[in-house]
This record gives sequence, structure tokens and C-alpha cells, in this order.
Amino acid sequence: MIHDPSGHISLHPNPQRVRVWVGGTLIADTHDAIELREKGYPHRQYIPRQDVDMQRLVRSTTVTHCPFKGDASYYSVELDGETVTDAAWSYEQPFEAMADIAEHLAFDTRLVDEKHS
Repeated sequence: MIHDPSGHISLHPNPQRVRVWVGGTLIADTHDAIELREKGYPHRQYIPRQDVDMQRLVRSTTVTHCPFKGDASYYSVELDGETVTDAAWSYEQPFEAMADIAEHLAFDTRLVDEKHS
């Protein structure tokens, strides 16, 4: 478990299988997710890029900043001519305390179907 210096965020290895679908298409499947717990927000599963179908993701122009994690880049999912805008994000160069989530993506569970087993 890793905590940020302020105690606002903690990272936890998730031994469960985490799968993400858009419609009926499997986008991500891993046993190596990192669960990020942040006060005031739902827990998020950060999935290693090698376990995500990156060919289905297209980087968008959206960028946000978190004072605890750094700058997030967003990705849209494209399937059969349909686009789910900003369905995932990644902290490609997170602050040192959050370095474990580099090369990982989290998905917006309002836009995708995420299952843990």
C-alpha cells in the first residue's frame, strides 16, 4: 500500500480479475490492477496498458490536473464507427508518490461496464 504525503490517496494491489467492456466488446482484462482510493471519490481500478486493447483507444485533447496525481491524458474508445468520448484516462508522468499508476489506465464507470471477480 502506498499513500500520498497528504493522506488523501492510497494505492492497493487488487488481486481480483478486472474486466472492462464497452457494449459487448471486451476492452481490458487483468489480474494486475491497482486500486486507487481517494477521499470523496469512488475507488478506481488502474489497469496496466499491456492488459488494455489499446488499438481501440484514441487519445483525445482532454487533459485535467490533479494536485495529488499530476496531469491526466484522456482516451476515447472507438468501436464499429461509434465513439465513447473520454472513457479512460492515464497519468503518464504522475507525481512521485503515485508513480505506480504510470503506464496504467482507469475507466469512467459511468461510460463503460467494469466487473471484478
